[in-house]
Amino acid sequence: MTEIQNPPRASFASFEESTKEDWALIMSQRDELEASLPTRVLEQMEHLRNDYGGFPIDRLEHSVQAATRAERDGRDDEYVLCALLHDIGDPLAPYNHPDVAAAILKPFVSSANHWMVQQHGIFQGYYFWHHLGMDRNTRDRFAGHQHYDYCEEFCALYDGPAFDPTYVSNPLEHYEPLIRQFLGTNPTSRLA
Repeated sequence: MTEIQNPPRASFASFEESTKEDWALIMSQRDELEASLPTRVLEQMEHLRNDYGGFPIDRLEHSVQAATRAERDGRDDEYVLCALLHDIGDPLAPYNHPDVAAAILKPFVSSANHWMVQQHGIFQGYYFWHHLGMDRNTRDRFAGHQHYDYCEEFCALYDGPAFDPTYVSNPLEHYEPLIRQFLGTNPTSRLA
């Protein structure tokens, strides 16, 4: 039987005790962590499969339906990625799921797309919050924001209508190259 060798680890018990050598060791293993991000995101997307939460379709179908609608409308790849991942945080953070998706996407997308994903929860409330005794116009607190119309359009065209059980969406596998393209590269290399 072959024994699995664990990679070397730093020796400190607190950051105050850490050394330059510890951090060189940690950073030498960082590439593996960053390179595996697309795989971890795909795994999280699978958690949306068969998670209906009372909706007509599961959360994964909602996500791929939103992405498919955006793609078929000719939106660019970054926008389609945002449409795909906008609800990835639902199972982990049901009270603030847009923040989870926005945090994942922030290093990889424009400020407009980041803001759209981060605020979509409030903007989608326009369509149903009044049924729950809430103020459907809560999004109006952002009136005048440079990305208000952009987010409003996302909810109207892609998020809100993406609950149709008869719609034929692309499968998640169709979007795997897109996820790997955006999340598999160091975002700072694109900024240079």
